[in-house]
Amino acid sequence: MFTSVLMIEKPLSPEDVEFLTTLHGDEAVAFVLLMQPRGDQADVLLRAIDDVALGELKDAVREGDEPEGSEAKGPAERGLAHSLAALKAAGCEARGQVVEKHPLDRLKAVVEESGADEVIVLTEPHYVEEFFHRDWASRARHKVGVPVLKLFAHSE
Repeated sequence: MFTSVLMIEKPLSPEDVEFLTTLHGDEAVAFVLLMQPRGDQADVLLRAIDDVALGELKDAVREGDEPEGSEAKGPAERGLAHSLAALKAAGCEARGQVVEKHPLDRLKAVVEESGADEVIVLTEPHYVEEFFHRDWASRARHKVGVPVLKLFAHSE
């Protein structure tokens, strides 16, 4: 069985689930999800700049309205539960956890513990962070010792 560690920042959409579960053809895949609460992962200013770059001005204005820090844990736990249920409904093994502190250290540990074959970072575009190679995928490539695939999440 192929094992993928999946870093996510929001619940998986049906399109994300379909794409992830068919990525390796007919091979059985087990997923280990790491959900990072939105409030802890990026600076509000960087997210607002990304929204402006994407032409999503309404989102840029609302950036400060999202739950931050410990307030973001509840929504992250619900998003994780939703994502795990969706993957299991698609016939995959799936387990996961919310990661609040030291996400790259936790990622490395999970890769080692699970014997993962790859890491998939499923994210929305973060142009400023990507430009400076500060996005999760760029940082993970130097830390985990397995291939890291960066994919963009489907959005509404």
